[in-house]
Amino acid sequence: MEKKCIGIDVGGTTVKIGIFEASGALLEKWEVPTRKEEGGKYILSDVAASIKEKLGQLKINLEGLAGAGLGVPGPVMPDGYVEVCVNLGWKDVNPKEELSPLLGGIPVFIGNDANVAALGEMWQGGGKGYSDIVMVTLGTGVGGGVIIDEKIIAGKHGLGGEIGHIHVRDEETEHCNCGGVGCLEQVASATGIAREAKRMMAAKADPSEMRKFGDGITAKDVLDCAKAGDKLAVEVMEIVGHYLGVALAQVALTVDPEAFVIGGGVSKAGQYIIDVIEKDYRKYTAISENKGILTLAKLGNDAGIYGAARLVLG
Repeated sequence: MEKKCIGIDVGGTTVKIGIFEASGALLEKWEVPTRKEEGGKYILSDVAASIKEKLGQLKINLEGLAGAGLGVPGPVMPDGYVEVCVNLGWKDVNPKEELSPLLGGIPVFIGNDANVAALGEMWQGGGKGYSDIVMVTLGTGVGGGVIIDEKIIAGKHGLGGEIGHIHVRDEETEHCNCGGVGCLEQVASATGIAREAKRMMAAKADPSEMRKFGDGITAKDVLDCAKAGDKLAVEVMEIVGHYLGVALAQVALTVDPEAFVIGGGVSKAGQYIIDVIEKDYRKYTAISENKGILTLAKLGNDAGIYGAARLVLG
């Protein structure tokens, strides 16, 4: 009988856990709270205890596991060392080394959460059928993950896939959370789209359905208005699409993936967001018509546990 895999996605509020067959079939998934007190020292022991309890309920022995994969919100070095995970309170830890003995010595594999989510989408999601993909998550920030030959490209310093912090806008004056100025995240994240809408409404007197939302406007509001044909909202999304197209073109001309998989909350706009990006993506990759396609992610919040489980399979 083939051994099963555990996928663990450590978030700032909850830790998502899944048990998978080696085929990719999800057998069971659940969550435990992320206890961040005292530098997050209880997180891994809570996870291990929860996994053991669930395995007992399902009558699966630890010996029946091929290993556990772990996605964490921070840069991860090749040996599993994590310098800092701000959202967890972790500093100078090696979760890989800590978790294995808590799970009876089974192998543990670890990666950055965005990279791991990209691996999950390649395995069983929007990138299924491809071995080379780049995932772009448009959420509160802009995350990314690069998968080449079915392997995460994390880079020597854990910076591989930090697409949200590619500089795209010279005229930007405000600073990004990373400390840079003019990052893709500042215009293409959910937060950035809402900020762009506020700027547009302040700069122009044109009537717009967006105005009824005031300062509380969200990216979803902007997208809904744009899809309904609101002129000012369409202008906002043209700006967003331009900078996304520019950034993805740069990535395409660097790693040349088979597909870009667009995920995160903004991707719920569906084909509209693909169409918004496509025009400038194609414009700035004029060198060839033969290039990576743009497609939507399919696994939603489960991408992390799928990818973490996939880490185990190599």
